[in-house]
Amino acid sequence: MSEKYDSHSLVDATEPNFLEETFDYGLPPLIRFDGPLVEYIDGQPVEFDPATLAGRDIVITDTTFRDGQQARPPYTVEQMVHIYDLLAKLGGPRGVIRQTEFFLYTKNDRATLDRCRELGHAFPECTGWIRAVKGDFRLVKEARLKESGMLTSCSDYHIFQKLKFKSRQECMDSYCEVVDAAFEAGVRPRCHLEDVTRADIEGFVLPFVERLMRMSEQVPDELKAKIRLCDTMGFGVSFPGVELPRSIPKLIYKLNREVGVPGDRLEWHGHNDFHKVHTNGATAWLYGCDAVNTTLFGFGERTGNPPLEGAVIEYIALKGELCGLQTQVITEIADYMRSIGLPVPDNYPLVGKAFNTTRAGIHAGGLRQDERIYNIFDTTKLLGRPPRVALTDKSGSDGVALWVNEFFGLKGDQRISVIKCHKVARWVNDQYEKEGRMTAISDEELETQVRELMPQYWEKYKG
Repeated sequence: MSEKYDSHSLVDATEPNFLEETFDYGLPPLIRFDGPLVEYIDGQPVEFDPATLAGRDIVITDTTFRDGQQARPPYTVEQMVHIYDLLAKLGGPRGVIRQTEFFLYTKNDRATLDRCRELGHAFPECTGWIRAVKGDFRLVKEARLKESGMLTSCSDYHIFQKLKFKSRQECMDSYCEVVDAAFEAGVRPRCHLEDVTRADIEGFVLPFVERLMRMSEQVPDELKAKIRLCDTMGFGVSFPGVELPRSIPKLIYKLNREVGVPGDRLEWHGHNDFHKVHTNGATAWLYGCDAVNTTLFGFGERTGNPPLEGAVIEYIALKGELCGLQTQVITEIADYMRSIGLPVPDNYPLVGKAFNTTRAGIHAGGLRQDERIYNIFDTTKLLGRPPRVALTDKSGSDGVALWVNEFFGLKGDQRISVIKCHKVARWVNDQYEKEGRMTAISDEELETQVRELMPQYWEKYKG
């Protein structure tokens, strides 16, 4: 045998190693690094140390009421106020969910903003969103907001084709006039670099942001411009070695270290056109951008934005603790959003009705023995959602036993064995084998059968 197949020896064990330093069941699986991240920039290796995350104030920001509303009929004022209240509850006392943004153009927008601020929450801070038009700062000032986003599109597709500027210089001068108007109004401008992953980074983006940094030196700290990196078409890529403008690591490095934008004034805003939106947001955190902009359940224009609830779980996985986040509120928000008509697919991660429901008999058997085998983390503790089983012809007797025990709420030695559930299991099997059934069996049907076929247990636990 070749020597290359002789280098690894079995480490025998009689006790299991559950790798609990990573898979602590009471938390989402932790993301642990065994060294720095390396990216080649301008031909030279550059190290990024993920250990700095522990000391950085990385945060989540929200655009459910702005980008999120561009994908659905308008929310009512009452709905937005209730969602805002739940966001504050989820974000916890440390304000992990740091800011949210509102349109300012309609009566409903302004009424919502006033009602949300009347709740008295420190976080998420209410901010605005306007066009890059000097006159729009009147709306921001009237709303008494300290910060507002403004659209500063930066790819040539937008500069020349959409905005019809005659030159990049004319475009940059126009944007900087609006930034000056923000400074004069006492409002911190958050410049939204729309379509940045399709822009000329060296030729326009870096000179523009460098000019913004020089302008910011002339104003107090609370007014210094922020930069939102808008991956408008989802072209951003997280892999090492990718060229600009698509490389997220290189883009953030250039802004951080060459132009001098500190991480706490950088924010990532992604779109999901290529199914990369969540990973791209986490990559922005890792490489030096402190804020990731999100929407509830990723619901936003076209393919949507980074999902806020996914960012919450990723945040905990990176930080290694809950950081004050009230994760069970994720389920409360999902239930509310469904009640007002937001479509949430049943298999949607973390909040879908069936996200931790198995239909496979072999999985049900594993869950019955130890729910850690087929459950991502303690979903009962963190989301108020115990793992469940939906019974079909694939569920087997293990699936029936798991359903029965969950229905009665039995744990440990109390749990009823597969053998004692055999009458219900036979009834389930007959539905498919004899009756030709093609649908899953409902909880209501199972409850009826358990009451009829397991009367002693029904009397003991439900009587």
